[in-house]
Amino acid sequence: MAMKNATLLTEFVLTGLPCQPEWQVLLFLVFLAIYLITIVGNLGLIVIVRNDSHFHIPMYFFLGNLAFIDAWLSSTVTPKMLVNLLRKNKMITFSECMIQFFCVAVCVTVECFLLAAMAYDRYVAICKPLLYPVIMTSRRCIQLLVLTFVGGFLHALIHERFLFRLMFCNSNIIHHFYCDVIPLLKISCTDSSLNYLLVFIFSGSIQVFSIMTILLSYAFVLFTILQKKSKKGINKAFSTCGAHLFSVCLYYVPLLFMYVHPASSKQNDQEMIFSLFYTVIIPVLNPFIYSLRNKQVTGSLRKMLKRNA
Repeated sequence: MAMKNATLLTEFVLTGLPCQPEWQVLLFLVFLAIYLITIVGNLGLIVIVRNDSHFHIPMYFFLGNLAFIDAWLSSTVTPKMLVNLLRKNKMITFSECMIQFFCVAVCVTVECFLLAAMAYDRYVAICKPLLYPVIMTSRRCIQLLVLTFVGGFLHALIHERFLFRLMFCNSNIIHHFYCDVIPLLKISCTDSSLNYLLVFIFSGSIQVFSIMTILLSYAFVLFTILQKKSKKGINKAFSTCGAHLFSVCLYYVPLLFMYVHPASSKQNDQEMIFSLFYTVIIPVLNPFIYSLRNKQVTGSLRKMLKRNA
């Protein structure tokens, strides 16, 4: 009877961010502002890359898709979090929960692969400049993009499939602000050791692969830069790669702690802080990281604003 009742569960409760009731309105306004800036910043970056022919090159092709993923990720997580900050009923249906987790898993995985593809692009551009037009063709860029999305969807499908084998009968309270795999596994009343193993293997492998690709690419880039005699060339190369490296560091540190570090050693509040960083904070920072120090992007933005004024 207990097993039968477990399959009838149709709703979860998201506890949300831990905060005092008097702080909820302030947090709502802060995260609403962050969300609006995220959407405007990322969609604005997509529009600039699409409309300016100067940006129809591989680096900005990947950057535009990274902006799309950041906007999608933020829109998957933040609106539900904002609603739950203001209401007492923090229910989410089982189907909504599974869809939200699937979208987050796709976005996070695709972003890992995109950051690796962007690092590879910088490696070819700096280390093999004469072969760059031959290697990074439009077809090659589209192939890399398709592979990143296929990898993201397959990774999400694997975890989604194994989540459906679990039953939730002990509790329907998810100690998180969105449906993520680790909090869901913690409240399962069936053995979830296989799910934990899959998270460690697949998430760990994806992160190790993408991090190694990034580190190797920039190791060759650094070696090539140091061989150059031109100070102007060195400064240009560092400014081109610096933003990407900074974004990579911000993104991977919380991911490694969340999905590769042993789950038993983390508290719910720690998990929420890590998750908040890569689902809400990183998407709002990326447009500024990649744009503010890029004179081409800021110049194109000024021209676009003048035309529309």
